[in-house]
Amino acid sequence: MFRDRPFGRERFFRGFGRESPFSKGDLKYVVLDLLKEKPRYGYEIIRSLEERSHGFYTPSPGVVYPTLQMLEEMGYASASERDGKKIYTITDEGRKFLSEQKDFTDEVKSHMKRHWNPENIGAFAQTMAEFGELASMVGRRGRRIDSGKMKRIREVVSSASEEIKAILEE
Repeated sequence: MFRDRPFGRERFFRGFGRESPFSKGDLKYVVLDLLKEKPRYGYEIIRSLEERSHGFYTPSPGVVYPTLQMLEEMGYASASERDGKKIYTITDEGRKFLSEQKDFTDEVKSHMKRHWNPENIGAFAQTMAEFGELASMVGRRGRRIDSGKMKRIREVVSSASEEIKAILEE
């Protein structure tokens, strides 16, 4: 059951866990901003983004490492070897770029905060887990119940859907 799993340990709902809040090219601003805080390994960047999204977005290495390579090629980041791993640091050119793009960078960070509203993230996660649990239960048992019960279930789900839609449109 989803409710028994500790927050942040499991995906709360399938299909949405890897959804990126970024438009094409936006990730470079976020990565540079993270590097501005301190030098980081690629894995550290992935974990930082997962943490900042409250577990709802975990960028793949196939997204993060090419972004780091691109930033390195642009001269905005440099890489050095430490303990057999690459650690990335923002360069003066990278700081200048971030400074020149401050309004855009702030907008990307603001979008991230809106996308993962920390005020209701726990309730959101629980609600999505309950949706998943309901779908799983109906999927497992729905095929074996009689048509009268299925009709009642459909009416309940339809009514709940309409009520939720009305709440969201308020």
